[in-house]
Amino acid sequence: MTFTEYLIQLTAGFTPILGDFKAEDYLPLDLSVSNKGLAEVDLTSPQAMQDYIQQQLQSSDKRVAVGGYLEKRNLYRRSEHFSKQTIEDRDIHIGLDLWANAYTAVFSPLAGEVHSFQNNTNFGDYGPTIILKHSINEVEFYTLYGHLSLASIEDLKVGKQVAAGQKIAELGEAEVNGDYAPHLHFQLIKDIEQKTGDYPGVCSIENLDFYRKNCPDPNLLLKITLLSSSQKSKQ
Repeated sequence: MTFTEYLIQLTAGFTPILGDFKAEDYLPLDLSVSNKGLAEVDLTSPQAMQDYIQQQLQSSDKRVAVGGYLEKRNLYRRSEHFSKQTIEDRDIHIGLDLWANAYTAVFSPLAGEVHSFQNNTNFGDYGPTIILKHSINEVEFYTLYGHLSLASIEDLKVGKQVAAGQKIAELGEAEVNGDYAPHLHFQLIKDIEQKTGDYPGVCSIENLDFYRKNCPDPNLLLKITLLSSSQKSKQ
C-alpha cells in the first residue's frame, strides 16, 4: 500500500477540522498566479485579502474558503522569508488553506500526540504552529497546523495525547499569524526530517518532486468533496 492509499483509507468521508462547518459550507478558492481577479487585490494587505475572501464567500453563500495545494502563488513575493534559502523563490504551496474568522476552533482529524510547537515569527511565516505525531496501523506521520492564536500554544506540552475530533487550537489574527488574513494552514508530512515546531509549507519548483511525495494532498484525509480543478473559484 502506498502512503497515498494509506491516507485515503484513514477516513470514511468528510472529516471536520475547522469550526462547525459542514461539507456544503466550503468554497474552493483559487489564489494562484492564474487567478486574474487577484490583480486588483493588494496581496500585501491582510485586510484586503480578508475582504476579497469574504466577497467570494458571500456571493457564493458559503462559510469557509479552502484550497491551495500545489498552487503557485504571488502572495509570497512580499516576504524575503521565501527567497533567501533557495536558488528559485519558494512560491508553491504544499498544504491546504482553510480561510475563516479569527478564533475559529481547530480540531485534530485523527488521534495523535503533540510532537512539537513554536511561534514562527518571521514576516510571512506561520506564527504559532502545532505539529502532531500520528501512529496508526504501524505507520507514523505528522500533521501541521499553522497561523494559530498565541493562546493555542500556551501551556501546551510535548507528548500530550490528542483524540480524533478534539479541539487543539484557534485561528490567529493577522497581528500574530504571520500577517495574513485569518486561516489555517494544514499539512501532511511523512518524514519530519528531525524538524521541530516548523516545517516548510511552501517550496520552489526545484524541490517540488520531493515535497509532493513527502507532503501529499491533505484532502486525501479531509475529503472535502467540493475540491476539484473544475470547481475551483476563478473569481
